[in-house]
Amino acid sequence: MKRSRFDPGGANPLSAERPLLTPGGRIGKDASTWDGPSGRSQTNRGPEHGELVEKATRRGNYESGSDYVLEYGELRFSFNEHDFGQRVEQAAVKLDFVDGGLEGDELHDLLELAVNGEIREPTSPLGEHINEHWTELVGPANRSLVHWLRRLVFRGAWLDQRVKEGELDVVFDAESHTFGYVQPDRDSEPIELSREPSWSSLAYRR
Repeated sequence: MKRSRFDPGGANPLSAERPLLTPGGRIGKDASTWDGPSGRSQTNRGPEHGELVEKATRRGNYESGSDYVLEYGELRFSFNEHDFGQRVEQAAVKLDFVDGGLEGDELHDLLELAVNGEIREPTSPLGEHINEHWTELVGPANRSLVHWLRRLVFRGAWLDQRVKEGELDVVFDAESHTFGYVQPDRDSEPIELSREPSWSSLAYRR
């Protein structure tokens, strides 16, 4: 069966060599700051600030709240705290880095990692584990845990928005017992998502 690869920025088929999302997306708290890959915060105000707010209202931008904002190109996804926390934890589980059901202090440290790109003062054993193995968790974008946490959060929100707008449908594969996505305007042609790496060798376990 034919499958298409898709770019979250434009829903265009991609070649097999190109990743679903390239590094460099912006992420921040309270919609006024963002932290790039280096972890340095910058204020996002001035004339261009109004333009970003306007973009947030355009069709195609996922929104569940305004506690966290993730940007890539002209897309601007905003999340409430609960939604963002769930998505970050689910991303870490999908990457085989943690088991589900994190405690509050563990999730706090994981969110700090996703937003700031580092954990300066760990509040949980998870945060301490991350810092102990930091040199093995950073690396280039394709092997950076921070990059992949942000990438999966963005991808999940992008897919949810496409489903909401009717561009994709969710289907259940009875053979693999997994959910997938198909394009209703292309005779339900399925799409193929980029495979994510596994951090099981460096996983945090209680």
